[in-house]
Amino acid sequence: MGLRVIGVPGRHPAGATRWLLRVSCTPDASTKIADALARRPDTAWVSIASGGTELHCAFATRTTSERDALLLHKLPQTPQVVSVSAYCLLHAFEGASNAWHIPVPESQEDEEETTTPPAPAPQPRAANAGLDAVDAQLMAELAKDGRATASELARATGRSPAGITRRLDHLRSTAALRLAVDFIPEHLGYQMQVRFWLRVAPGQLGTVGTALAAHPEIPFAAVTTGPSNLLANGLFRDTDELYHYLDHRIGTLPGVQSIETTPILREVKRLTYPAAAR
Repeated sequence: MGLRVIGVPGRHPAGATRWLLRVSCTPDASTKIADALARRPDTAWVSIASGGTELHCAFATRTTSERDALLLHKLPQTPQVVSVSAYCLLHAFEGASNAWHIPVPESQEDEEETTTPPAPAPQPRAANAGLDAVDAQLMAELAKDGRATASELARATGRSPAGITRRLDHLRSTAALRLAVDFIPEHLGYQMQVRFWLRVAPGQLGTVGTALAAHPEIPFAAVTTGPSNLLANGLFRDTDELYHYLDHRIGTLPGVQSIETTPILREVKRLTYPAAAR
């Protein structure tokens, strides 16, 4: 069907620094390099854009050695990579796309056989506590199936259902874990995916980012380092809809100084799993 419920890291992963790469390469190498990036466990999504000569890749690092291994060693030494630009993601905005997140059930009749249990309201900065090996196992299992029951997760991790329930409560209450609906946009009529690179006046970043995140066309918006200091992903049914959005909505926001629009040709990896595996 192209639609699934999955567990994804929170918008502010504990102890992690998130990066977005723009990798320019020769046209004949884009698919090969994108596939190699998609196989890395530290990448969240990989896409091919700009006529097949540019790759976009999001990844997270917890140490400087992890960061340098990709940015200073792996990519610069990859044949047919022309240039690499790295943007550090500073802040992600919550907004309209959160409607796709799984609502917390009001009650549970059988904890053993229901899906992932509800959690208390998130405590914004508590997510700074690091995740241990069992938490990482849970995240990996929920990335495969966000509807896995406590019993199924317990079997997969070798823990008790009660222990798993407590861990899930903690992950969700600290906003380290979210449940989301992942879908293939084309199956819902969205034929155009684009990435907006915006230059916004520094004093307007929060205002513009919050406004973009409230638009249903924008599943993700974040402040980044670099000459384009605000990034947004957009979904549109056709070019007319994209034009109308550029001219009447995003282009009218106060503080927006310039917009670069990059069409996404192919998604090679989405939300931790290769697109081809769905």
